[in-house]
Amino acid sequence: MSTQKNSFEGREGNWRKQKKVTHNICAVAQLGVNIMNDENKTIHEFDLELIWEYFSGIPRQGPGSPAETIKALGFIDKLTSDSQIVDLGCGTGGQTMVLAEHTSGFVRGIDLSPGFIDLFNVHAQKWGLQDRARGIVGSMDDLPFQKAELDVIWSEGAIYNIGFNRGLNEWRKYLKAGGYIAVSEASWFTKMRPAEIEQFWMDAYPEIDTIPNKVAQMQNAGYLPIATFVLPETCWTEHFFRPQVSHQKNFLEKHAGNRAAEELMANLRHEAELYRKYKEFYGYVFYIGKKIQT
Repeated sequence: MSTQKNSFEGREGNWRKQKKVTHNICAVAQLGVNIMNDENKTIHEFDLELIWEYFSGIPRQGPGSPAETIKALGFIDKLTSDSQIVDLGCGTGGQTMVLAEHTSGFVRGIDLSPGFIDLFNVHAQKWGLQDRARGIVGSMDDLPFQKAELDVIWSEGAIYNIGFNRGLNEWRKYLKAGGYIAVSEASWFTKMRPAEIEQFWMDAYPEIDTIPNKVAQMQNAGYLPIATFVLPETCWTEHFFRPQVSHQKNFLEKHAGNRAAEELMANLRHEAELYRKYKEFYGYVFYIGKKIQT
């Protein structure tokens, strides 16, 4: 186990004790997998290597799609070949490759999982983007950038590793004046929800909130809110859940008799069922903001 990973786990222990979700033990939780089973077991109690192995085998580590990445990118202007873009909690780089393909600047992906970053760089080679896209092992709460170095900070489904409000405030210093932040975040669509899904998200991510409140947090953190849009249902059903069906079968066959693998699959299936049952009450929302002088 690497020093970076050990250091991260030490910091994360305090957050977990405070009931703060950290769904991306490495970017694993770009997907909202802090699922609770009947024994109230969280994703953090599973073997990290098992988690990384599983999520390395699917195209995306969370809900989203190339079309929605491109849509969000369309709200960001004045990017050039000199633009510096970073994708935090990039996973294996599915959305990062889309960013690199549709911009001319340099794109870096940051993730805590060395295995994910290895795959990220393999994907960059396959896409012919290795000269403009590079994956780096690192933590989103200890970024290797200078103040006012970046033109764009991107994070699909991963900002809640350190919290939406904290991420917006702490990352702001790395953006140039007029730079952009674009993140997708779990959000409530309604003021009232059924008790089952309310409790699920309160256990998983107490910072989940309604869209107007998230926009207000962005503005209070020193950004001009540029755009907000809800990710369509297909980002969950077609791009996230469907690829997992056959993968879960193969994974269980490979790890036959492994109780941890069985429990992990049960938790992921539970998440899919909750979404199908309560999708009108919550989902992922893209928030795009522009840094303003305060």
